[in-house]
Amino acid sequence: DKLSLIIQSGEYDRVHCALVMASAALAVGKPVTLFFTMGGTRALTEDWADQARESVFTADGLATFEDLLNACQELDATFMVCELGLRSEKLDTVDLRADIPITKGSAVSFLSDASDKGAILYV
Repeated sequence: DKLSLIIQSGEYDRVHCALVMASAALAVGKPVTLFFTMGGTRALTEDWADQARESVFTADGLATFEDLLNACQELDATFMVCELGLRSEKLDTVDLRADIPITKGSAVSFLSDASDKGAILYV
């Protein structure tokens, strides 16, 4: 009944895959929470996306990181960033994108948000 994703990696392909799963779940009516932690927190900073990969995806007619991020936002995904992850990456909320509503949270708040009938995916 809900999809909760833990995005721990800052690798482009992993974050892209997480956003594909999130946007697909949202498109079929499932609520989604994206929990960015550790290296994954960097994906919420400006100009993070690998521009070479974005160009290839665009040329091939595939959804880019930016496309998927916008789709998730338009379909009302919850974006949560881990306080521990921010600190481990030497980031603060002022370093994050201002165009996305991002909730600051912790492992406890993420798990409290998750559904016992839903799924948790670790990317």
